[in-house]
Amino acid sequence: MARVEIYTKAFCPYCHRAKDLLAKKGQAFDEYDITMGGPQRAEMIERAHGGTTVPQIFVDGQHIGGCDDMMALDRAGKLDALLHGQ
Repeated sequence: MARVEIYTKAFCPYCHRAKDLLAKKGQAFDEYDITMGGPQRAEMIERAHGGTTVPQIFVDGQHIGGCDDMMALDRAGKLDALLHGQ
């Protein structure tokens, strides 16, 4: 399985949707809560090429975008292959 990293904030409905989809697929992920800002927020913005909204999702270091982007990959049948490194 791929390494998935997700930057989130508390009470963010899009963050919850993204995490629910990953859990449904049995995909483990590293979650970075940036609710209070700090150095991880700056790291996220740099890694996401200026993206400031949450969630920001990375698969094996590749930025795939936010919740809507991940859902679109799933609808297109591309997310499972990405998560399984294919």
